[in-house]
Amino acid sequence: MNDNDVVLKIENVGKDYILGTVTGETLKDAIRRRRNLKKGVSSDDLVHNSVFTALDDVSLEIRRGECIGIIGSNGAGKSTLLKLISRITIPTRGRIFIDGKVSSMLEVGTGFHPELTGKENIYLNGSILGMRRQEIDAKLDSIIEFSECQEFIDTPVKRYSSGMYVKLAFSVAAHLDSDIMIMDEVLAVGDIKFQHKCLDKMKEIARTEGRTILYVSHNMETVHNLCDRCIVLNHGRLVFDGSVDDAVKMYNGVNVKTETTADFARYIRPGWLGRDDVRLSWAEFSDKNDNVFKDDKMNILFRYKNNADVHNAGIRIEFTSDSDHPFATQVFNNVIDGPDGSEGEFCVSVDLSKIQNGTYQTYYTVFVLDPYDDGVDLDCVRGLDVTIAREHVPGEIKWRASSWGSVKL
Repeated sequence: MNDNDVVLKIENVGKDYILGTVTGETLKDAIRRRRNLKKGVSSDDLVHNSVFTALDDVSLEIRRGECIGIIGSNGAGKSTLLKLISRITIPTRGRIFIDGKVSSMLEVGTGFHPELTGKENIYLNGSILGMRRQEIDAKLDSIIEFSECQEFIDTPVKRYSSGMYVKLAFSVAAHLDSDIMIMDEVLAVGDIKFQHKCLDKMKEIARTEGRTILYVSHNMETVHNLCDRCIVLNHGRLVFDGSVDDAVKMYNGVNVKTETTADFARYIRPGWLGRDDVRLSWAEFSDKNDNVFKDDKMNILFRYKNNADVHNAGIRIEFTSDSDHPFATQVFNNVIDGPDGSEGEFCVSVDLSKIQNGTYQTYYTVFVLDPYDDGVDLDCVRGLDVTIAREHVPGEIKWRASSWGSVKL
């Protein structure tokens, strides 16, 4: 490939937002404030406001025909990056060069009118997304067929189910003629069959038409199926750019673990955490050489560092199987205590007696109690995988976890 293959070049891009109350400032005030921000000069406008950096020094080169996955925790800057590329907003710092036409599917169905029929909304939405009437005429049958809404195409969309609504919206967006397609979680629509159909459509247009696809998702399976390259954002910074497998491993913290140890110093925390008073730095099965348990106790040694004064913090050990929803949790209170900057360690013994044989994921969540005895989470990491493999006792029923669940009451 040569430089002519580069369709998107991002150079040292940053984006700042001002947090605080909305004021009645004029356009002149806004321009003056923006100039002061760029110069690094404080202004009266910022006295009661703080600056939040959503993106910081991001640089990328993307070539024609690539399918790029963009992953990261909530608040990592993924949607902000897509909005900058889509020209919905402009960067505070840096430059973005685009060679070709960009189409965005950030909000599927934006512009649909509930009183209009499906067919009328195809024309309306297509026009909003940049298609000429002649283009829509030529692609109308294909759009309707792909949407699977043929029977209801002359019905007002206010009578559509949510799945039908999104199918039609995605079908319109997928038939745009553009060089770069930007999608933010739009494949998490409809039923599983339609999701696979959307993936196949995206692969086809990237392969046969040379379009570039930028895809944001928290669904690692669709990222694997669609993308051939992946970037990871964390707190507004680009922390990885490479293969999809390595990116997903980094996102899930797999590359910081062995069977019995986990180094959380480089682990990407979930974006929903509101506080960072304490950070787990290490976990290990201190008395084992593997992660297979044949008895009812699991001893875990933790190390931590306090970023603030922490008193009486506890930890939850949560077990999950096929989904991210825990089916079993054990809570340990008052295991972390100390001033800002202090480090320490503690050990807990987890009761496995009610959990049946199988392999499980775990999550470790550090919390403190508020005045109403509700838990406020300070840290959360994906923990060590656990395999429970007790020997079968003759005469005991063989447990079928797939149909009976993982907990024996």
